[in-house]
Amino acid sequence: MTDATAPPPARRRRRASIAAIGLALLAGIGVYALRTAAPTARFVEYPLPNPQDAPVAIAAAADGTIWFTIDRADAIGRLRGGRMEQLPIPGRNFEPLGLAIAADGSAWYTDSAAGAVVRIATSGEASKFPLEGAITRLGRLAMAPDGSAWFADATGYGITQLQNGAFTRHESATADDGPYGVAVSADGIVWASLQRSSKLMRIAPGAATATIELPRRGANPTDVAVGTDGSVWFLQFRANRLGQLKEGKFFEFEVDGQNVGLSGLAVAADGAVWFGMVRSSSLGRLRDGKVATFKLPRDKARPYSVAVDPDGNVWYADISGYVGMLPAGDARAP
Repeated sequence: MTDATAPPPARRRRRASIAAIGLALLAGIGVYALRTAAPTARFVEYPLPNPQDAPVAIAAAADGTIWFTIDRADAIGRLRGGRMEQLPIPGRNFEPLGLAIAADGSAWYTDSAAGAVVRIATSGEASKFPLEGAITRLGRLAMAPDGSAWFADATGYGITQLQNGAFTRHESATADDGPYGVAVSADGIVWASLQRSSKLMRIAPGAATATIELPRRGANPTDVAVGTDGSVWFLQFRANRLGQLKEGKFFEFEVDGQNVGLSGLAVAADGAVWFGMVRSSSLGRLRDGKVATFKLPRDKARPYSVAVDPDGNVWYADISGYVGMLPAGDARAP
């Protein structure tokens, strides 16, 4: 007897492919492991019309519009007022891991197959910015206060900036560092994760670059986010922990006793840190040093990326074919 809710084999292989790329590559130190009881959560989910579609990256615009990329599709998704639409893009996308929203509301995303960064205006008009080279592996993407796009460029061995149509590469110290996550602080400092070497990369305005070794070897840092207090948060995939760099000191927060497949990271306005738990079909929240788990409605859910909108609703891209939301009231619950 077959499970009617399970994705077909081709779809399962695609989910595994995305997970492999985004996850498997993936001073003193304080360790915290406090957990709270599972809160009651009422999720709102939007299934994609095509059961083969896999939402990968997700981002929230200032006006509350939710954008998401779709693996191997010729469209990018958008949710406004509870209505889902798909906007055509130039060519079929492939592993679009990076997505961020500019101040003007346009969406910027990475397209590894095309070896390009693409901008989608709110009108739906697309502009493509191709990189040089035949083979390109791109990771996450973030927008800086000056309007430039920064993204992880494994082929270029570091982090690349796109500004006014021109690319500027910032190479890491070692060719095989494996850059993946990117975030930009309010003062324009770029932070990135180097998975294979277990380091953070810091690029200051003016292009001064430094790398910071994590206390835990083999942690495989992936997603990165910056809080309003200047803290740099990062996932440690193999260590199954959240890391924090604050005022020059590292802190760690254990998520669970087993590897839950940490993926996706966002910091809410109230300081809560949100992340996906792919292997346990859950969202996680770190607040006041305590980790809470929010179980998703479906056992086969795979929350790969997360975002928090201006109202405090927590959104996730589920590569099993859904875009979901945890309402702000439930997200803030004790």
